[in-house]
Amino acid sequence: MTLFLRQFRAELAKLFARKRTWMGFGAFFLLEMVILLMLQTDKVQRFFRRDFERNGALGGLDAMFEDYFRGVTLALLIVLFTIFLLGGLFLALVGGDIVSKEVEDGTLRMTLCRPVSRLRVLGVKYLTCLTYTFTLIYFIAGTALLAGVLWRGLGGMFAFIPEEKLIAFFQPQEGLKRFALGITFDAAALCSITSLSFMFSCFNAKPAAATVMTLTIFLADRILYMWPQFADYRHWFMASHMASWLNTLRDPIPWGTMLQDYLYLLGVNATFVIIGMTIFCRRDFKS
Repeated sequence: MTLFLRQFRAELAKLFARKRTWMGFGAFFLLEMVILLMLQTDKVQRFFRRDFERNGALGGLDAMFEDYFRGVTLALLIVLFTIFLLGGLFLALVGGDIVSKEVEDGTLRMTLCRPVSRLRVLGVKYLTCLTYTFTLIYFIAGTALLAGVLWRGLGGMFAFIPEEKLIAFFQPQEGLKRFALGITFDAAALCSITSLSFMFSCFNAKPAAATVMTLTIFLADRILYMWPQFADYRHWFMASHMASWLNTLRDPIPWGTMLQDYLYLLGVNATFVIIGMTIFCRRDFKS
């Protein structure tokens, strides 16, 4: 176990020493600042004020725009607008690099010359990818929340997601708890993108090809999920189960439904990892 932890720390240090690893953090921080600035414009605020007042009335609440258009709500908006697609891009980039980049550079051959199994090498790399996934998602959510709170204070949470038929109002403390819970489950759901990119990284493919293949499948799955004509088949798409984190914003939380969705994603992730490891272990690195 001590040796495994040493290898894990070394893999983390190697990952975060790459400049492209930090691209996601920088890109999201700049995007968050742009979104927050645009949310302060009169036209954008009038649009959200209309949604607040209309849905507040539908919910039987006397919802005040100034009470809810604040830190937690702004952070949730940023997460909803950015984290699924843009976050998927950077997760695919890092996951697609983790193995194939070292194969391309020739450093993996030297690693495999040492008395360590291929499965252990891959296990350490996959765990590193998962750590990066949670680190990036928590960074995005944390900086969005911090910026929103500093800008307009904490306030209550208002969630309006028409495609999921979700309207919710929460007081500040409860809203903060639901936001933290939702981000944790969102990070767990996005591990499916990490697992998919890790699988392609284990193939005999260039890092760019692994990233492109991951994004192609991920975006195709998302597009098909959004088509109303395929509503009867949505349960077959990963996006349908990955969106289950939004159930943390419902009252009460449907834990049974979420358990089914995340067991499905766990099975998908395990399948991706097993396929990738099987192909990698059969590859010849001697020539």
